[in-house]
Amino acid sequence: MARTTVSDIPGGVRVKQAAVILLGLVLAAAMVMLGWWQLEVYQESGDQASAARLAEPAVGLADVAPAGAEAGEYYGRTVRITGNYDVSRQVLVPDVARPGTFRVVTAFIDSRGDAVAVVRGVHSGDPGDVPAPPSGTVTQEGILMPSEATDETPVEPGQLSSVRLSVLAQQWPWPLVAGFVTLTADDTTPGLAFEAPELPREGGALRNGAYAIQWWVFAAFAVGLGLKMARDFGREAQLESIRLEGATEGSEEKVSHP
Repeated sequence: MARTTVSDIPGGVRVKQAAVILLGLVLAAAMVMLGWWQLEVYQESGDQASAARLAEPAVGLADVAPAGAEAGEYYGRTVRITGNYDVSRQVLVPDVARPGTFRVVTAFIDSRGDAVAVVRGVHSGDPGDVPAPPSGTVTQEGILMPSEATDETPVEPGQLSSVRLSVLAQQWPWPLVAGFVTLTADDTTPGLAFEAPELPREGGALRNGAYAIQWWVFAAFAVGLGLKMARDFGREAQLESIRLEGATEGSEEKVSHP
């Protein structure tokens, strides 16, 4: 008995196979788009939450994030600091995308003896010509940010590749706040440029993120189901062809051997 091949599948079945695969792909494409839309909603809601947090009234840093305590939900908030700068404890953080440009990070000591790293602004030019911070006791506002990730970019002495509090804690003698402050545009040191920090991303509505994943799972299922159905159509057609061939051969054998 001859073996049935794909070429033996009737044209009508092939059309059904192509149609069901095409339908699966169309449905999958729609579901992928819905997933992207849900992901955008998730990201937008997170951005809105970050912006809303930044717009809240300033809070005293010493009240919400004293040294030795986690800042937690106060990252991305505007905080108020009162104390004195110690310019002897200062590092520059170079911008690798803009050679010769640095963030100026200076130790700020409050009345309790706790320290916080403060980005006073951005300096462009000679690293030895950085404007001095204001002297005496000052009250300023800035955005509380979490410690930055490790960056292995080589730097010169007196510089850090990122604002890493674990490194500063080893170099500065005071208890250190678990975060650093980037001064607002109004309080940026004269002679330095203000540069808004990249706010910590807030998670959007969790259900929107879950919906995005759910739509993508459905898309994969639609493609898989379409392929399975097409394969089943072909298998059924092949089995039917084999059955008919067997019946025909059986009839021929009866005729030739009465």
